[in-house]
Amino acid sequence: MPAPNLSPHFSPAADRNKQAILEVLLQVLPEQGKALEIASGTGQHVAWFAAGLPQWTWQPTDAMQASLGSIAAWVAEQGLPNVRPALVLDVMAPEWLPGDARFDLIYCANMLHISPWATCAALMQGAARYLAPDGVLVTYGPYLEDGVPTSEGNLSFNQSLRAQDPSWGIRRREDVAQEAGRAGLRLLARHAMPANNLLLVWGKA
Repeated sequence: MPAPNLSPHFSPAADRNKQAILEVLLQVLPEQGKALEIASGTGQHVAWFAAGLPQWTWQPTDAMQASLGSIAAWVAEQGLPNVRPALVLDVMAPEWLPGDARFDLIYCANMLHISPWATCAALMQGAARYLAPDGVLVTYGPYLEDGVPTSEGNLSFNQSLRAQDPSWGIRRREDVAQEAGRAGLRLLARHAMPANNLLLVWGKA
């Protein structure tokens, strides 16, 4: 039987933003812990963060089985001993992982705007279940905000997303915060990022 194709896929956006995100993670996280990544995609982020935060153990996941080979390839290329084999995880599932799994960080980038709105509530409720008592959920991506002008780039991006799928689109930060509140989470920090993105840190209320 031929070996599975473990070729690393490449996302230009993930390559551009990985260092800026890591710099914020280094500010907000303790020296060591356990991290769960939701929607790992190509695997570029988890490989970069695992190298930059070597005292952390990382569990990448993705809803698409086809993504696991790319994640494994990035991890293997970097020779990272602190990354566990990637798992298939759908945030809409009633149980993500075995019930006693707890994480100091749950990280999710660029998922909320390319999935139906119901995934936001599912992400927040799942994070509330699987976060350690002092753990944090970090979400990254473009957001709309009340009282903050939206860039032309994000307006165009939002229109293109809705043209692809009416259930997609850039989410209002305030709506995301409302879903977080229903799950018992609150916004702890807002970090403005390059290219009109935000990194948001959520913790248990």
